[in-house]
Amino acid sequence: MEVKTAVTALAALAQESRLEVFRLLVYAGSAGMPAGEIAETLDIPPATLTFHLKELSHAGLVDSVREGRSIRYSIREEGVCELLTYLLEDCCNGQPELCGASCKPAKKRGKQ
Repeated sequence: MEVKTAVTALAALAQESRLEVFRLLVYAGSAGMPAGEIAETLDIPPATLTFHLKELSHAGLVDSVREGRSIRYSIREEGVCELLTYLLEDCCNGQPELCGASCKPAKKRGKQ
């Protein structure tokens, strides 16, 4: 991954609503969620949500599929993996397998 690509992805995540959308889609897994359900769950106006999803998509973090009149969004696993790999490639003095022990998911939190 190029530095410019990583900065674009990190900039997309550096906004509260987009980060909430991203985390919700991570939770939804490969099935993803329709845009209307995302808007309702996070209480984001549809036009605003469209803008945020466009930014996440442009950053390579989200994919979309049209389903009739609706659009279903899901995490673009390849983009997320590329970003995480880029961020951790020099972890533990070039031995990223050692970092796995220190990178444990936080306990499940309620909606913030």
